[in-house]
Amino acid sequence: MRWLFVVLLWASPAAAVTCADVDYEGNSYTTCTVNLDTDALRLFHTDDDGNVLGSFSAIEATLDVETLTFAMNAGMYHDDRAPVGHYIENGVEKMRVITNAGPGNFGLLPNGVLCINEGSARVYETLAYVDQAPVCRDATQSGPMLVIDGALHPRFLPDGTSRFVRNGVGTTADGKTAIFAISNDRVTFHEFGSFFRDHLKMPNALYFDGKVSRLHAPALGRSDIGFQLGPIVGVIE
Repeated sequence: MRWLFVVLLWASPAAAVTCADVDYEGNSYTTCTVNLDTDALRLFHTDDDGNVLGSFSAIEATLDVETLTFAMNAGMYHDDRAPVGHYIENGVEKMRVITNAGPGNFGLLPNGVLCINEGSARVYETLAYVDQAPVCRDATQSGPMLVIDGALHPRFLPDGTSRFVRNGVGTTADGKTAIFAISNDRVTFHEFGSFFRDHLKMPNALYFDGKVSRLHAPALGRSDIGFQLGPIVGVIE
């Protein structure tokens, strides 16, 4: 009987995504760590009929036996919820890469692209993404970059006054770990970027959005509601 218990314990699947609340420099954040060797990370935008999903509950309604164990809004979008920048889902490009500067945070260059494949996820600065032309199963462009090769975005000022609830993602150099974070307080870009660089130790990190930032983390008993969303990133198991 003891032997059977050990076998069953060994055979149990590992937890998909690890989410936790973190305090850093006087601000509260929630992080969700995704292991690309074991977790099925992907992007969601429309259903099979081309209708924009727009919410975590809408994604869950498309699943049969799978479970949405983590999700977060993943890039800026127009009023019709179409992606503002580059977007690929399941190998199909829905929006080209935007390389020029423009209005709003998206156009605060340098911005970047999250590229997802089976077993890897990497944040690229947009011009590096264009130059290297990686093959991505899923990709979403947003901006600005938070951390670029270990350095904060050059426009982030320690005395900045713009404060919002913000969310974004950082990836390790080997592409095997992605850490998604959302602030639970209203923070500046400098504070948010510093959290990724100095606390999470991410060499590259990308801003997703502010004000509309939402997180689905059922392990924490959390699933934010609010504005209808555009691109969403998530893990299913």
